[in-house]
Amino acid sequence: MPKLKTRKAAAKRFRVTGSGKKILRRKAFKNHLLQKKSSERLRRRLSALTLVDEADEKNVRKMLPYL
Repeated sequence: MPKLKTRKAAAKRFRVTGSGKKILRRKAFKNHLLQKKSSERLRRRLSALTLVDEADEKNVRKMLPYL
């Protein structure tokens, strides 16, 4: 059986928690049009990492076979 290739775009966007059971992602809406977003929203809410939803986790794990 050949080795599976990791999707490099996904590898840059996701990482696994310490237990290896959950996948972390960065929150959206922090790239541009930042002027109208409050500093509280940017700093407190959008800076935090969050978990990938259960519905999407299967697809992410396929893209990252060795995580």
